[in-house]
Amino acid sequence: MIKVAPSILGADFSKLAAEVETVKEAGYLHIDVMDGHFVPNITLGPGVLADVAKRTEQILDVHLMIENPDNYIAQFAEAGADIISVHVEACPHLHRTIQNIQEQSVGAAVALNPATPLETIKHVLPELEMVLIMTVNPGFGGQSFIPEMVDKIKELNQMIEEQNLDVDIQVDGGIKPTTTAVEAVEAGADILVAGSAIFGAEDREKVIKEFQNVKS
Repeated sequence: MIKVAPSILGADFSKLAAEVETVKEAGYLHIDVMDGHFVPNITLGPGVLADVAKRTEQILDVHLMIENPDNYIAQFAEAGADIISVHVEACPHLHRTIQNIQEQSVGAAVALNPATPLETIKHVLPELEMVLIMTVNPGFGGQSFIPEMVDKIKELNQMIEEQNLDVDIQVDGGIKPTTTAVEAVEAGADILVAGSAIFGAEDREKVIKEFQNVKS
């Protein structure tokens, strides 16, 4: 079964606890952290994550779209993160940052923007629990899926298989259950991030099940 990570970027923050409860069947919760510098938007910090962690037993998948992530990794880990993703461009010493995440007993992941080549993670791939392929440019919800990312997912899947690694491929951006989700899963995706497609639906549990049942 495909894993689904509803992105709270698509939720109503005025009633966040209730919103999180409506997607508990997914098992994952994607937390987009933006600082207004690395991406042109600002979202939330460790304090909000800590409040969310008190309200759910879901796996908290924290995507740091921020500059200098090493300065905040310990705070987000303490707040309840189970997985932390960092961007290649934000980490001058990527391997050291990965070690920093692992030292907090948290799963380490790397996020790749659409224009960021797979070559940048070739030598750290065995250290990772997950690779996040951005299928839109990061910073805003509701964008359209970039079709060229399907080949990127395929290439990453091949890299993982050739090295016989246990690394999940997560995709984020413009993921819809009957179209782009199918393309992503066929290419090798294991975890689908969806914000507006889930939180914008009247029957969220139904949409989550549709994502979980996407076949490759």
